[in-house]
Amino acid sequence: MKRHFVMMAAYNRWANERVYEAAEALSDDELGRNVGAFFGSMLGTLNHILVADRIWMKRFTGEGDAPAKLDTVLHDRLADLKAAREAEDARIEHYVGGLDEAAFDRTFSYRTIVQPATVTQRLSPALAHFFNHQTHHRGQAHMILSVLGKAPPSLDLVYFHRSTTGRVHA
Repeated sequence: MKRHFVMMAAYNRWANERVYEAAEALSDDELGRNVGAFFGSMLGTLNHILVADRIWMKRFTGEGDAPAKLDTVLHDRLADLKAAREAEDARIEHYVGGLDEAAFDRTFSYRTIVQPATVTQRLSPALAHFFNHQTHHRGQAHMILSVLGKAPPSLDLVYFHRSTTGRVHA
């Protein structure tokens, strides 16, 4: 199971790099333009992904900042957001890489945000949700690029595997 989640952490970093590279080609107007995505704009969407990652990493590790609202804007400049994203991706890879196999079956408890309640669950399904959530919102970033008339990058997991030959992945 660890090998799978190590791969997902590496895929997450790779996909984020591609999305941010595409976002860097947008004007400030395009970055902030509300195109009807769940978090409105590219900047809103990328902020949300980082916000949610920080919330989950705080739940997993007990450390770090955890915004209280899912639509918190952590950074209004793409360069600052990208630097924070890169640091968070490194943190995610370090965390997952440091887990032993038994950790995936352990339970942990946390408090939800939208409808406050205490939840206790196994780590492995929570990590599956964590990486799936990122993929879901990167898909929205992909759509935002399309709506803005830009060519979105290919983010499929299979392309990650093909582009990282020689590295160890599940």
